[in-house]
Order: sequence, then structure tokens, then C-alpha cells
Amino acid sequence: MQKIQFTKSILLFTFLFFFSCQSDTTTVSTSDGEKEISTDELLQTIGASYVYGYPLVLMDLTKKVSTNIKSPHPTKPIAPVNQLGHFREFPDHTLTAIVKPNVDTYYSIAWFDLEKEPQVLFMPATERYYLLPFYDAYSNVFASPGTRTTGTDAQTLLIAGPTWKGKIPEGMTLIQAPTQMVWLLGRIQVNSAEDGATTVKEIQDAMRLVPLSEFGNENYTPPTGIVKTEDQNIIPVKTIRELDVNTYLNRLSELMIKNPPAPADTAIIRKMAKIGFVPGQSFEVSTDNFILKTKLSKLPDFIHKKFEARRAEPDRTLLNNGWMLVSEGIGTYGTDFLRRAYIDFIGLGACIPEDAVYPNCSFDKDGNPLDASNKYTIHFEADQIPPVNAFWSLTAYNEDEFLVKNELNRFALGDRDDLKFNADGSLDLYIQNEKPSEDRMQNWLPIPSDGPFYLTLRLYWPKQEVLDGKWEIPFVVPVK
Repeated sequence: MQKIQFTKSILLFTFLFFFSCQSDTTTVSTSDGEKEISTDELLQTIGASYVYGYPLVLMDLTKKVSTNIKSPHPTKPIAPVNQLGHFREFPDHTLTAIVKPNVDTYYSIAWFDLEKEPQVLFMPATERYYLLPFYDAYSNVFASPGTRTTGTDAQTLLIAGPTWKGKIPEGMTLIQAPTQMVWLLGRIQVNSAEDGATTVKEIQDAMRLVPLSEFGNENYTPPTGIVKTEDQNIIPVKTIRELDVNTYLNRLSELMIKNPPAPADTAIIRKMAKIGFVPGQSFEVSTDNFILKTKLSKLPDFIHKKFEARRAEPDRTLLNNGWMLVSEGIGTYGTDFLRRAYIDFIGLGACIPEDAVYPNCSFDKDGNPLDASNKYTIHFEADQIPPVNAFWSLTAYNEDEFLVKNELNRFALGDRDDLKFNADGSLDLYIQNEKPSEDRMQNWLPIPSDGPFYLTLRLYWPKQEVLDGKWEIPFVVPVK
């Protein structure tokens, strides 16, 4: 399979078409006073600002709903700020706080606020495959300790904010974050429910997270979290869409104070300043221009519809056997803000390719969108089984990118399952809503009863032929 580069030309064209207005001017208030600015430039800059700030606002919404609890949940990765929350069971179709959740690992999650002081994370020694990617407020992976990178020995990690300049205690490894808000989305391999309740639970129970000032204090008790009623019903990918432009940009402005832009972002920050957007200051677009006012009111929905359209109908010239493998630059985006926003929209918390790659499929062998009213198969030849150093899985998602409710509570298939191989070592997987014949049950992946659906193939610690684009994923074949 060739390495797929993310091409944004079509998406960018439609953005520019929307963000063109008319050749008049609009008065805006800036730190230098009021000034006239081209209405086209104003609209395009607001659109660019929306895309630039998308991960920061989405991360904040995810943090709000994930930390809205008094103490860590006993089975779900929900915990107050600066405390660990663990999955003690696999997610199911009821999880809507995170799009495209995996059912291969138990998440160990923490939302850090590093403004007051650093936090210390202890990870016990283990032979079990795990990874601990740390995301800054803009959804970039800035550190990824784990089996692949740091081995299997115990680790004591000092997580510090961008301005911290203290002394690193002996025996600790400093991980300095570029923003005060940080998300740890740790993953530990789970082979079965029994394995999760024993081996993995022991690993999670041995993990510790404490403020640096309390390190070594065996009697330390974490503070009780604050529960806010207004945060209880947040579904991040839907809530963000409902924010009007002024509310959205004011949230972005506030969040950028503790979470400063990267030095490489200077150009867009200057562009935003030209329309009066300054981090930490209130911002409002007020205009009597009917066309401008209308387009601004529709902007959030427009952008999300373009993301949805790209997900459902990606550039087919980039597909390989119907699969889209967006690998290079995932997890670290530089100044490709449109790419970053889109990846966060389809799956916030993506790993860097060396840790995992997630080929996605929306089309069958005939080039038709996947439709749950049909039945499908995937055939892996013996030399085509996914090449990984850790493990692999195939997961089905409904049109909202959530797991599919089914009678078996089976949400994925992979090499940790008791799959039935053919005599020649090849493998067939059956993707359908209707229960198959008994001899195919082991290899059945349930899908919705109707409507569009998507497939994600996860390859953890992929081998070099995957990263080099030399491994080819087979077609998803409709059953006639």
C-alpha cells in the first residue's frame, strides 16, 4: 500500500468559495482602534480562525465532560483534573464522549492543569504492551512513553507546564508540555474481559498520579472534583457544532492564555489580530451586512458538513483498495491546521504512526459507500495478515462514529480473538448485521441494521512495511 498524503485542495476550494462575500469593507475594532477591512478578508480570516482553534475548543469540551465528577469513576476513564481515570471494561455503544473509541485497550486517562505545579506519573514495570501519548491543548502528541519507546521498566514521569523551571528530582524523567492543558490518553493491551479484570487491572492499580509537592506522601488524598450541571450533557463533537461564531471565538480567546500558540503559528496569529482577535480579550463580530451576517451564522454548520462529506466521500484518488491510510503527520500537524481540525473531527486523540495506524474504509470493492443493508467480506491471504509488532483489530462504527449496538456486544475482531483460519492460512471476516451461519460466527463483525457505516483497521506498533506503504489491505467485498 502506498503512503497516502492528506490532500486538502478540494476541501480548501469549497472553504474559499464559502468565505468569499463581496468586494466591500467592514469596520472592525482592534487593539489599534477601529479600521476598515475587506469583507472577503474578514470572512476568510474568521473561517481560518475557526479551523485553527477547533482542536483547542474540542479538547476543552472533552475535558469538561471527562472531569465532571467528584472522584474517579470505578470503571470508566472519568476523573477530576490531575487524577487518573481507568476503563475497567471495554467501551460499548453508549460511549459518546469520544468518537471512534477503540475496544482493544483499556484507556487510562488524565486531564492535566499544570499552571500551579507539575504532576508526577508513576508507571509500573510490565511486559504488557502499552503506550502513554501526551497531547497538548492543540491535540499534538508531544511525548509518547511506552513499550515501543521506553521499554518495560518502571517509570516516574514529571509532567511540567511550559513555564516551569524547577529542579528535576532524582529518578524522574521530565516531560515538559507546550501548554498548561494536557491530555494523557494511555492505552494498555487487553486480551479478554478476564485478562482486563486481572492482569490489566493490576497494572492500572499500580499507576499513580500526584502533584510534585505531594510526591512521597503516602497519606496524600486527591481533592474532590467539582460537578457542573451544564457540563453533564456535553457530547463534544455535537456541542462544538452548536456554538455560534462569537461564543466559539471567545472561548478560543480565553483558552489561548494558558495554552499559547506554537512559535510556528505566528502568521495566522497576526492574521487573526488584523480583525481584532487577541488572546485574552473579548471578541465580537457585529455587522449590518446581510450576506456577511448570514454566512457567519452558517459557518460552524458549513465547516462540519464539509468534514462529514470528506469522511463519507474522501478523494478517491487517494484510496488504496477502498481504504484511506492517512499516516504521515498524524498526531503532529505543524501548521496544517485544516488537516489537524479534520483529523480531530473524525477521531480526537490519534496516535503517531509509529505507535499505531488506523486505515479507514468507507467504500467497497465496487466503489460504492458501505451500506449496512448489505453483507460484506474481507479476505486476507496468508501473507497479507496485518504485520504488527503488537496486535491488530477491525472495528465497525455507525454514521456518527460510535460503536454499533449488537446482541453479542462484539465491537471488533482481531488477532486476540479466536478467529477461524482457512486451511491455507488465509482469513475471512464476515461484516453484516444479520447473524451468519454457525461456522462463520467466530469471524462475524456486526454492523448497524441500515444506513452508512465505517470500518477502522487498527495496527498497533506496525511493522516497517506498513509505515513504508508496502503492505496492501484487501478490498471490502459486497456479497452478491
